[in-house]
Amino acid sequence: MPEQPPYLRVADELRRRITEHVWEPGDRLPSRAQIGQELGVGENVIRRAQELLISQGLLEGRAGSGTYVAEPQQRVRIVRSSAREQPTGSPFRADMKAVGKLGDWESRTDAKVPAPADVAARLGVDEGALCVRTSYEFLADGRPVQLSTSWEPYDLTAGTLIVLPEGGPHAGAGVVNRMAAIGITVSHAVEQPEPRQATAEEASLLGIQKAALVTHIRRTYYSDQGRPVETADIVVPVAHCEIVYEIPISH
Repeated sequence: MPEQPPYLRVADELRRRITEHVWEPGDRLPSRAQIGQELGVGENVIRRAQELLISQGLLEGRAGSGTYVAEPQQRVRIVRSSAREQPTGSPFRADMKAVGKLGDWESRTDAKVPAPADVAARLGVDEGALCVRTSYEFLADGRPVQLSTSWEPYDLTAGTLIVLPEGGPHAGAGVVNRMAAIGITVSHAVEQPEPRQATAEEASLLGIQKAALVTHIRRTYYSDQGRPVETADIVVPVAHCEIVYEIPISH
């Protein structure tokens, strides 16, 4: 087995001190030079270890002041389940209400956007085919907790009342209910979650450290005819949210 990189060994040691309450929430850590001298490594190794723990929500950096043990935060629970699609109301708002928070979202829609190659492949259309793209910022008590960029084939909804996901009589009703309004039955969705680091833009929108850990979910809805009708990239910050999958059981 290859030897663990020095910064990961240091991160494990710093994490141990936090979990064993050697350092309490709000405590300022010793300088990188002090920690490096104690552990026998350079300051760059300490910096990488601290950046990792900052991305995981255990530490926080304060400009001009130093690095501190982060105060514990209640993570918002986000439930992923096809069973939560509702004729009225929003599953996200229901989730937020369950933890005593007000759920809301902001959105921006751009019509007739050429599909990039990866989106085209997921929607089963040609690269450059026109799509309706909607960017969402989901909020809990006004704090961003989730980002989503949705793509729908323009030829599927053009000329209908649902062409704009957040406009018209079916605004905000969700993909399943909106497609039903034009006679398309959504039979299932496929989600592929994976961890990665936040981009600079995502970090800015979510109010998290650059390169903090996020869960990136690629979701695609399919009609009962097997056609992809919508695909989305959903980004959830690991330090602020936990994702739970609810699996319906058929009897």
